Amino acid sequence: MSEAVPLGGPRFQTEPACLYREMRRDHGSVVPVELDGGIPAWLVLGYRELHQVTGDPALFSRDSELWNQWENIPEDWPLLPMIGHRQPSILYTVGERHRQRAAMISNALESVDPFELRRQAERFADELIDTVCLSGEADLVAQYSSLLPVRVLAHLYGFPDDEGPGLVTALNDMIDGRERALAGQSHLASSVARLVADRTEKPADDVVSRMLADDSGFTAEEIVQDLMVMMAAGHQPTADWIGNSLRLMLTDDRFAASLFGGRNSVAEAMNEVLWEDTPTQNVAGRWAARDTHVGGRRVRAGDLLLLGLQGANSDPQVRTDASALTGGNNAHFSFGHGEHRCPFPAQEIAEVIARTGIEVVLDRLPDIDLAVPAGSLTRRPSPWLRGLTELPVRFTSTPALGGTSR
Repeated sequence: MSEAVPLGGPRFQTEPACLYREMRRDHGSVVPVELDGGIPAWLVLGYRELHQVTGDPALFSRDSELWNQWENIPEDWPLLPMIGHRQPSILYTVGERHRQRAAMISNALESVDPFELRRQAERFADELIDTVCLSGEADLVAQYSSLLPVRVLAHLYGFPDDEGPGLVTALNDMIDGRERALAGQSHLASSVARLVADRTEKPADDVVSRMLADDSGFTAEEIVQDLMVMMAAGHQPTADWIGNSLRLMLTDDRFAASLFGGRNSVAEAMNEVLWEDTPTQNVAGRWAARDTHVGGRRVRAGDLLLLGLQGANSDPQVRTDASALTGGNNAHFSFGHGEHRCPFPAQEIAEVIARTGIEVVLDRLPDIDLAVPAGSLTRRPSPWLRGLTELPVRFTSTPALGGTSR
């Protein structure tokens, strides 16, 4: 792949939309890319092509053991947490066993009471706002959005609340895919394994206990692996969904009403982010089960195809007027597509956490405004997840609730 585009670098941080346009212009809807260490892969940017790849699990498999590059992957490769090898989780299970596994996870998550979920999300959100509301200024990434989802999920799953900060650090290290990635994966694995062992002995009313009670015969190790996936997929994208939506509402006049009590604008801004600034930009991936063609490219058996979710969302063949609001259109790829898409109960949980997190900010800090020029806001240097490094705001100092109900 002499023409391959490096999947990394500052442009994924500073101007990904322009970068995807250039990739599409120069290479078409399926782009040859290089991962860390010169490892070749394909990035699928076309909406139609991504629908094809995610909708045909027989030809484009989730089984990573098919990869024709494993012999070239070192043991300390920083992307191993993103592209698992011999990992017995739902991400890499295929066929009937995958369907059983997806049903087990969906059943455990469907049992979450939506009213209790919102109550817990409000409780943790209020606690976080209480720590900053007197100061009149805050970083809504470091002090709020990066902390909220994992605290809610940890409570739902059964983790002690005091493990939240360590889990946040571990998850961020994993997802950034740099030198701390493997250490973050190790911390998350040990924390989850302790929880599963404890709930095996002492079941409780939580998601982990319901997963363990499933009668499909999954091992404790499989439950551990699935919980790691659920934590990683549930926390950081939701945190970035909150941060990206708040940024949009603070910088785009189309959503100014949301800062003054209008709640319809919150949902509109959240949906707009999923189209234009989706937290999950690119996903690894699918592996070709045999030689085939996609988007005019010859793809060989065992090739890795990365799912370019943001690139497909902005495909000019489906977004002919990128300046127009998407309204209620939810035909984006931000939650994936096909039998390996994000389970609907998990999507609903993420939406409740994100919307509650945004609404608590607007309720508690009604005159909130950016504390820096909008153009100075920066993103994490990751081609995988797109989120702000910080979101400095200022507001009129308000009293803490101190645990009282709102």
